[in-house]
Amino acid sequence: MENKNILIAFVLMLAVWVGVNLLFPKPTPPPEQQVMVQSQSTETVQVSPSSTTLSAAPTLAGQAISVPQQERQVVVKSGRYEAVFSSVGGRLKSLQLPGYSQTTADDSLPVSLVDAGAPQLATLRTQGLGEFDITGEDLYALSVDEEQIVLAAGEEREIVFSSISPRGLKVEKIYRLRGDSFDFDLQLRVTNLGSQAIRGATSLSLVQPWDESMKSNRYSFVGPAVYDGEKVHTYDIEDLDEEAPVYGSDSVWTSFELKYFMSAVVALADAGEKFRIEKNGDLIQNSIETPYAILAAGQSVSADYLCFFGPRDLDILEASGHQLDKAIDFGFFGILARPLLTVLKFFHNYVGNWGIAIILLTCIIKLIFWPLTQKSYKSMKAMQTLQPEMQKLREKFKNNKEQLNKEIMGLYKTKRVNPMGGCLPMVVQIPVFFALYKVLLGTIALRHAPFAFWLQDLSVKDPYYITPIIMGVTMFFQQKMSPSTMDPAQAKIFMFMPIIFTFMFLNFPSGLVLYWMVNNILTILQQWHVNREPKVVVA
Repeated sequence: MENKNILIAFVLMLAVWVGVNLLFPKPTPPPEQQVMVQSQSTETVQVSPSSTTLSAAPTLAGQAISVPQQERQVVVKSGRYEAVFSSVGGRLKSLQLPGYSQTTADDSLPVSLVDAGAPQLATLRTQGLGEFDITGEDLYALSVDEEQIVLAAGEEREIVFSSISPRGLKVEKIYRLRGDSFDFDLQLRVTNLGSQAIRGATSLSLVQPWDESMKSNRYSFVGPAVYDGEKVHTYDIEDLDEEAPVYGSDSVWTSFELKYFMSAVVALADAGEKFRIEKNGDLIQNSIETPYAILAAGQSVSADYLCFFGPRDLDILEASGHQLDKAIDFGFFGILARPLLTVLKFFHNYVGNWGIAIILLTCIIKLIFWPLTQKSYKSMKAMQTLQPEMQKLREKFKNNKEQLNKEIMGLYKTKRVNPMGGCLPMVVQIPVFFALYKVLLGTIALRHAPFAFWLQDLSVKDPYYITPIIMGVTMFFQQKMSPSTMDPAQAKIFMFMPIIFTFMFLNFPSGLVLYWMVNNILTILQQWHVNREPKVVVA
């Protein structure tokens, strides 16, 4: 096979791959292959999330809890988030990230991961299962009198919500909050204050309101996910109309993911018996159910969780532990993507501009592959010198393709030219390209990151399409400068590639277009250098 045919095949393959990513979202594996359903049947008491009934807890002798008859809220401010907890269900009603704005405007509001306009929409909902008569709308007493708590870096604070159910179950939701972290601990403790044994379990749910504007797009996934200890399973919202997937006790965490942010709950120790994802009207619920237990009089059972509400930043997720960093999927080439992201951050720490960091990283990659690329171009140049002889062979054996191939391979051997020499060095670079593609496409580092002039957000498309057009022009010149071994039919196909790529890149994040454009410019310089060298003489 001729070297240029292989090159064309690679370019076409790349065009198809990018085109498929543009036109079709990443498919979700068939749910029946993902889901591990617990075989034991358990009784579940379901409460409609749209219920607005607020039930005050009774008072048992010796266990008096002063429960307010109306909702109380406590605001917690830290360097990472501003949260509002409600006495209705002891739930998280609001959470904003002051360090992340919704837009690049100076007066932009902070990103809001939880915004419950009504109590029943608040997240971290507690539900009783079996004989545990606990609902997400129970009124709780608060352990603090303040209406606002400010946490400094390194400071920790505990907030306890307490309630007693009609059957005599004392329920405590104990939040342990930290001033310098996006995560916090939650312990759910149930104590039987009655005289009779009670069998049941509890469920803790992330509650996420949903509307069509939140659908996944060609660049990113938006929706619920579960990490089963080996793989992260994601679900498009449409999938939940057909079923409610359930995972077993080997699972680690469940989450609702946006492109750059996520809400997640990690089941610690034996807190997670089942991980369930459900769609209830306009609400998505990621629930973690505890194992069923029989509580004798005076006995308690507890479940511990780690709750995370923050950015999908690799370093931050790794610091929180429990393999939350698995939520960032770099795909097949993840083993290369993470080091590339580390180098990109290294450059940014020195230059303070993500656009310049991308340019520096592109230059480093180009230098690393310079010898291989140089060899490739020289091989292509040598192949070009053989074209007259190859054309004669084509005319001579035009009716005998088998003999033609033998003669061409013999010519390669005689002239000591490797037909794969121009292609193999390029193939070696493919994994690096795809890895960097994934990094630049999804890293939160580029969100709202300005470069220069009109490029004020490298995570979105060029508003004036200037960089994609320049990229297309550089691709055209790169093509013109490359040695040509194509027949006229191939040349006609190849001449449209810059146009096709330009249109494909129009809506790509400008940071990714910047990388490709700079890479093309460096390639042109290298090709110019090769073309200035003395003509290759094939023996």
